[in-house]
Amino acid sequence: MTEYIPFFKYHGAGNDFIMIDDRHGIWDRKMTGAWIANACHRRFGIGADGLILLQKGTDGADFFMKYYNSDGRTSTFCGNGGRCIVAFAAALEVHMGNCRFLGTDGWHEGAVLEDGMVRISMTDVHQILLTGEDALILNTGSPHYITFRDQVSDLDVFTEGRAIRNSPSFQKEGINVNFVEHNGPGEISVRTYERGVEDETFACGTGVVAAAIASAYASGNNDLSSWTVHAKGGDLRVDFLRSGKQDFTKVHLTGPAVEVFRGEIPGP
Repeated sequence: MTEYIPFFKYHGAGNDFIMIDDRHGIWDRKMTGAWIANACHRRFGIGADGLILLQKGTDGADFFMKYYNSDGRTSTFCGNGGRCIVAFAAALEVHMGNCRFLGTDGWHEGAVLEDGMVRISMTDVHQILLTGEDALILNTGSPHYITFRDQVSDLDVFTEGRAIRNSPSFQKEGINVNFVEHNGPGEISVRTYERGVEDETFACGTGVVAAAIASAYASGNNDLSSWTVHAKGGDLRVDFLRSGKQDFTKVHLTGPAVEVFRGEIPGP
């Protein structure tokens, strides 16, 4: 007899996820990478950039976030997915609007704000590397490659991003590739090719954070601690404290997290 798994579909600025309540630890044991990839497929499944399990928290955490890329592989932290799971957990009454949760990269704080936006704390950044191509590399919960361009709206992000992601330096582990355009003080536009999805996504939370921090670093203006980031799927805000050329702490990402629909899908 076919077993059906209840799911919820959320998106954060167009970055979309299948959300599953797995606090009883039932579904993770049964899911395979192939099943997850099929569920995320935009023609043969629900369609999503990733699948997230809300699992029982430990060590005082309200919950644990387990994240899978759309290729079915477990991955590092996802910023927009983190915001979506905070909204999802609030809807399930796991918390009452403020929470502390664990991801694969450690602790995060989350809040559903009065205007409905969702804010989460992100990983501190203490190292920014310059590559031979005048690009910057940093880790904001996931590894990111930042290159500054003019008119990012005109770029072939799939082709250029795929070439960088699969270049000899990054082919084995993969890297997320961000094309960033400076619009003005504290304002940028970004388009991102995501590893694991292997395509451009409408927004990437860790990529948005990486783009803002890299832009602050490149600008040399220590007073710019709040950035508006225009992603393909909508606008997000990044805030941080800067205490040195490469030290960015108290990093937060704020933006929308919206339930799209809910249903059931045949299990593996």
